[in-house]
Amino acid sequence: MFQRFSQADANSSKTKGGTGLGLSLCKELAEGMGGSIGYTSAVGCGARFYVRLPITPTF
Repeated sequence: MFQRFSQADANSSKTKGGTGLGLSLCKELAEGMGGSIGYTSAVGCGARFYVRLPITPTF
């Protein structure tokens, strides 16, 4: 789910576009800040994505 991909058919008439990098970039950013990203899903209810980042005290 969080791996980079590219569409085999890059035809401009496709109804859904995208580069396949969005979730991969989010994962790299979250992990780079010491956090994590994930999702839960249920059939017929869609999916819920979440990002967990550590709380660091500011002094």
